[in-house]
Amino acid sequence: MLCPYCQHPDSKVLDTTHDNRGGIRRRRECEQCHQRFSTYERPILATPLLIKQDGTREEFDRDKLTRGIRIACAKRPVSAADIERLVGEIEATLQRMGRAEVSSRVVGDMVINGLKELDQIAYIRYAIVYLHLGDLQSIRKEIDRLLEV
Repeated sequence: MLCPYCQHPDSKVLDTTHDNRGGIRRRRECEQCHQRFSTYERPILATPLLIKQDGTREEFDRDKLTRGIRIACAKRPVSAADIERLVGEIEATLQRMGRAEVSSRVVGDMVINGLKELDQIAYIRYAIVYLHLGDLQSIRKEIDRLLEV
């Protein structure tokens, strides 16, 4: 592991903890500059290719999914841990499916359902783009559906 400060290749592990997402967090110290930093390890399991609406295929990108959810949750009382948990649940569900390819719509539906539980405003923000709610009337109908529950 290269030190992020001086790029020295050797570091010693000071502490190891298991996180709630199935990974390992290691606290390290560089043997040259003595700066401390953390690394995270998690198993890489196969996720299916996503089939986009136009028929193209794309690798599942955890970071892209996280960015999209963070944008929907901007300036909302949603913690980074909650976002990471939702992304982890979606990724784990895709891995458990055991399929080589899956429609990107499946991922979008999982995000929609997760955001509905997490924060209703973030849900509406995501739904405007995902469900193509292009006018105020369609947005109002979606809000009314939320309020009926």
